Order: sequence, then structure tokens, then C-alpha cells
Amino acid sequence: MATLFVRHKVADYAKWRKAYNDFDTERKTMGVTSHGVYQLDGDPNDVTVYHEFPTVDAAKTFAGSPRLKEIIVSAGVQGMPDIWFANRD
Repeated sequence: MATLFVRHKVADYAKWRKAYNDFDTERKTMGVTSHGVYQLDGDPNDVTVYHEFPTVDAAKTFAGSPRLKEIIVSAGVQGMPDIWFANRD
């Protein structure tokens, strides 16, 4: 099991969350098996998400997809996100 973690700032959490939720069905067809969203205590626009995949290659393909980049821009993500991949032991 591989996990993609992403941390980024958003301009407006409610707008971002709607875009995230609307992308759910499509996200599943792209290999996501589980996911979660966290907001930094004291700064609700500082968001960390995780997405689980069967393999790291699947996670990297998702992270590099043009469709995901389109969603990120339209959702109001500010700046470059911090992205990292991990394998569950």
C-alpha cells in the first residue's frame, strides 16, 4: 500500500472542499482506495490530504495527472504544494 501526502494553502477552504468533494468519483477511477483531509489547527486554509493507492507508481501517476493539476488550480490552491510518497509497512 502506498500513500501520497499533499500539504498546501488554499485561498478559501469551503471552495476548495467543494472542488475536492466533486472530484471524488473521478479520483476513485484514478486508483485512489482511501483518502482523508486535515486542516491545521489555527489555520483552516492550511490543508493536508492523503490518498492511498495499491502501488507507489499508481500514486505518482495520479500526482502527475493533468486532470489533477486542473482541479488544483480551479480549487484555489496557492503556491506549490509539498508532496511526498510513503509505503505502509
